[in-house]
Amino acid sequence: MPAASTATGATTRKRAVNLTLNEGLVAQAKTYTSNLSATMEALLAAYVAQQQQTRLARQEQADSISMDWNAVHAAVGSFADEHCTL
Repeated sequence: MPAASTATGATTRKRAVNLTLNEGLVAQAKTYTSNLSATMEALLAAYVAQQQQTRLARQEQADSISMDWNAVHAAVGSFADEHCTL
């Protein structure tokens, strides 16, 4: 497979994949782009970046909630501490 240049100048390997797409939609898309593969790759890259950002935001939110809960626990303890039988 030929390599393609990226925005950073590095090369990435490309490989053929099979996709099942709506025939009418593909025909419409071809009226807007002369390189459907490049368009799909750009859209997929944007989707992956958005999903990664969403995952990072969720993790940061979970970390923040955990830190807040730990602060509350350190300040006032746990309700269960009064009922520990050990």
